[in-house]
Amino acid sequence: MKNLQIRDLLDGINQFAPFGLAESWDNVGLLIGSPDREVHTLFLGLDPTLSLLQEAVSKGADTLITHHPIIFRPLSSINIATPDGAFLEKALAEKINVIACHTNFDSAAQGVSDALAACLQLLNLQPLRAVSYPEMDDTGHGRIGSYSEPVAAPAFLQRVCDVLGVDGVQVAGKLPEQITTVALCGGSGSDLAEEALLQGADVYLSAEIKHSTARWAEDAGFCVIDGTHYGTEQPAIALLAEQLSKLSRESGWNLEVLQTESEQAPFQYIKKQ
Repeated sequence: MKNLQIRDLLDGINQFAPFGLAESWDNVGLLIGSPDREVHTLFLGLDPTLSLLQEAVSKGADTLITHHPIIFRPLSSINIATPDGAFLEKALAEKINVIACHTNFDSAAQGVSDALAACLQLLNLQPLRAVSYPEMDDTGHGRIGSYSEPVAAPAFLQRVCDVLGVDGVQVAGKLPEQITTVALCGGSGSDLAEEALLQGADVYLSAEIKHSTARWAEDAGFCVIDGTHYGTEQPAIALLAEQLSKLSRESGWNLEVLQTESEQAPFQYIKKQ
């Protein structure tokens, strides 16, 4: 077994979720730390929150990988009285390296939407909106797949809720009685709804569905399901951990890969009394 540096870890991630796949507006890769630092324990979570960082510290991790980046826009100042400022202060004080795998992991050949599709037991997956990338197939936004046999709507919705960890979902448009072809996009994917319809999906599952998109679905006779941002992306953390663990074994790294056990969705449903 051999130790590795941050630069080696970044090179490894680049093999399955190339940073070149990230959108131009995004900020991915090493956000806090040094390429020369050694890595022994990785800690993975979805959001760069103070509670997640504290959990990483408590587990003895030296490197935190989150899906969403802690530094998204250029900083003109760092106010440690704000959540982001406090996060940066603590990460620096604890010497925790912080890496973001955001839209590069969204569009990877085995990325965020693939993780959600696998949990829903979909087969024959293809990118919903393909993006070409050198020497890599099946890259792009969202996924579309199918079931070998049609699934009744109540059973499908139950499966969706179980995977998302929610008691219910918001549905716009007409829900088919039987569902065979499903399009989806982990995270914010309202803009892919029309693409899903054009490609023959029976339903489209994503998050942060716009009001205008919901109204369009009604008029188009198409079903759009909002599964929440956290719910549709959370399965990807287990996939990322699996990919990093496999990479570690194949590379002979002395590396421990841990996942958050405490991270939860930021929203709670409060029912009418």
